[in-house]
Amino acid sequence: MRISLNWLRELVDVSISPEELAETLTMAGFEVEDIEDRRPWASGVVLGKIIACEQHPNADKLRVCQVDVGSGEALNIVCGAPNARADIYVPVAVVGTYLSTIDLKIKPAKLRGVPSEGMICSLAELGLSKESAGIHIFELENPELGSDIRPLLGLDDVILDLTATANRADALSMVGVAREVAALTGASLRIPEANGVAIEGKETPGLAVEISEPQGCPIYIGTAIEGVKIAASPAWLQQRLQAAGVRPINNVVDVTNYILLEWGQPLHAFDRDRLQSFTGTQDISIGVRFASSGESFKTLDGQNRNLQAQNLLITASDKPVALAGVMGGEDTEVHEGTQNLVLEAAIFDQATIRRSARAQGLRSEASIRYERGVNQAALTTACNRAVALILELAGGAATVQKTAISGEDLSFSRSLELRLDRVNLVLGQLKRGQTGGSKYLEPEEVKNILTALGCEVVPTEKERVFGITVPPYRYRDLEREIDLIEEVARLHGYDNFCDTLPSKTEPGYLSPEYAAIRNVRSAFRAAGLTELMHYSLVKTEGDNQVVLANPLFVEYSALRTEMLSGLIDAFQYNLEQGNGALNGFEVGRIFWKEEGGQDAQPLLPTKKEADAVAGIIGGDPTVWKWQQGGRDRPLTWFEAKGILESAFQELGLSVEYQSDSSNTRLHPGRTAALSLNGKHLGVFGQLHPQLQQEKDLPEQVYVFQLDLAVLLGELGRSHNLTRKFANYSSFPASDRDIAFFAPIEVPVVEMQSAMKKAAGSLLDSVELFDEYRGDNVPAGQRSLAFRLIYRAGDRTLSETDVEPAQQKVRDVLVEKFGVSLRS
Repeated sequence: MRISLNWLRELVDVSISPEELAETLTMAGFEVEDIEDRRPWASGVVLGKIIACEQHPNADKLRVCQVDVGSGEALNIVCGAPNARADIYVPVAVVGTYLSTIDLKIKPAKLRGVPSEGMICSLAELGLSKESAGIHIFELENPELGSDIRPLLGLDDVILDLTATANRADALSMVGVAREVAALTGASLRIPEANGVAIEGKETPGLAVEISEPQGCPIYIGTAIEGVKIAASPAWLQQRLQAAGVRPINNVVDVTNYILLEWGQPLHAFDRDRLQSFTGTQDISIGVRFASSGESFKTLDGQNRNLQAQNLLITASDKPVALAGVMGGEDTEVHEGTQNLVLEAAIFDQATIRRSARAQGLRSEASIRYERGVNQAALTTACNRAVALILELAGGAATVQKTAISGEDLSFSRSLELRLDRVNLVLGQLKRGQTGGSKYLEPEEVKNILTALGCEVVPTEKERVFGITVPPYRYRDLEREIDLIEEVARLHGYDNFCDTLPSKTEPGYLSPEYAAIRNVRSAFRAAGLTELMHYSLVKTEGDNQVVLANPLFVEYSALRTEMLSGLIDAFQYNLEQGNGALNGFEVGRIFWKEEGGQDAQPLLPTKKEADAVAGIIGGDPTVWKWQQGGRDRPLTWFEAKGILESAFQELGLSVEYQSDSSNTRLHPGRTAALSLNGKHLGVFGQLHPQLQQEKDLPEQVYVFQLDLAVLLGELGRSHNLTRKFANYSSFPASDRDIAFFAPIEVPVVEMQSAMKKAAGSLLDSVELFDEYRGDNVPAGQRSLAFRLIYRAGDRTLSETDVEPAQQKVRDVLVEKFGVSLRS
């Protein structure tokens, strides 16, 4: 919020410099992002009067003006403004003046042969606007020529750009900041009061207020004002709004914005005649309800908005006329011909306004304040002050005022207990204790600090315990004892407490889960894959996607249900850019909706999420292509599988592969479902040739996606937490080969598992070293050859040791898989 120092000085006696005030506020928890000192902008610019204005003899667009600046002799100034004329009061930059906003120093000059002794300024040249159609003209009753023009334009001011924390809703108003400054500096405070507003109580204006959603709107005040005259606001009001970054519009709208800045209370003025025309009735019934499906209306920014169920509305005869607490409607706005008003002053629920504004993607100065919490106790004061200012600036009379209250407990006071021992325990010792003073805060110091904040502090029957009554404007912020302790520390000064370190430090460590994830990443990197990262947001394409309610872009409107699409697109993009094949992996999260869950069990959440590991492998694995005549060699299925296997071996995992053709994007004959100790782990396979042609990818590209939870679950088992080393045998091994015809549909992994189980502990390893399909092989079968290595740790094996085990292997292959032995 932009804080005008001149305005602030009307509310509190500020005697320190702007820089000191900014430092004080920053140390108290309010960040001052910028100090805008306007005083140098027009230093040396004085009030002058054009006493004569003639056409330039040598230029059609220039005029030669005689300007009286109170120095006794008129200045000859050449001016190009189209609105320059005699008998007007203007800002004049005399010779020697430096205009910092446009980086110009005024010097005597000749323009097209005519001498010029200064410059008549526009608001743009004085830094008050970006563009100006001509010079600025003052409307003054008792002008003093030669006087400094800065007080006339509000340029004798300093603006502090203040950022308050989310819990300090009271700091979004001049009154709130003034209270804070008074508490920090001990200065006297002057809160503006609303003069008695006379409500004439006519019976003719039909105005009723009814709240249908008491939780969303606990209080609503509607005031009818008749006979107003819309005009420009006085200069003082416009200057204060401009200093705060608000564009002046007209006297009525400017008053509502002024009260918003002064009290932090949003207001809205409706054109009563337009309300009657819009509703088709003379009796206006103001209501508050949530929107219905299919409703829409146009807001003040000119946009036609489709309303949603979470949008809280202000209605007239049940027709929407405003987004409650966010923005009014265009059809009922105050305009130049407005004569009768209905002034809204209300309290809306924080969460309700936050949801409503977010649903429309619309945030306003009003919604920002309602979202943080508006001071309910000041509602009537702010409303009456606004009515009084409207009557003062726009005329008219307040004819009727109706108030609707939800009936809930509207008490804005809260009582807390504050233990002094707890204050000192939390805050620690003071630096003054190092020089012989009291080590801790004294009870009187704590009492003075909280009293300065507006709290009522009284002793209780308990020893060293205060009873604290929180002021209404801090009702939403000070809820617990620790909040009071924070206020004591903040106002006393955080830098006045001693720095203390823990008596001993604990070494940092990674959680077992995060350490396991690091190991997974390390294993895939060691296998030669590059770690990648993609956005979780994708286009809306499937029914089971989780779709965002308010996406920034259509390309990022839903959450990804799988990770392979992003990897394939990245692989394709790198090839198109001439970067070669991108062999990489990604650890990320996927999201989906359970089918039918919403209809079957509407009360249960239907959205799911899980972590996954996915990767893509392709391209020519060879380094020296001269061996292949410069041609690329496709990566084989077994080479890609070997890369994945090396990562699993690094992690100490034994993964099983089963043929799978359920994924339509993968080759039906070159896809495997992966399992780990009987749990489904994921899928690995070659991209379908049709998809490969559509994406213009190399001949064979392979992808995998694994369930990270299953992977981490196995890594977390006790036998995988620590690497174990086994004794090696010093005795020679005995190897046996076995060859047979086996059905094609029987997986090799199942046969290897059966051989290991049948041979027993003597079998050290089983390795497939040959596969053949073609001539002399029965139809529907393939020829396989395995090498079995037998070894014992305590002796050299003899034929009598190996042959029985080898026979068991032959038997199990024939009985279980129906193979035809060749050897």
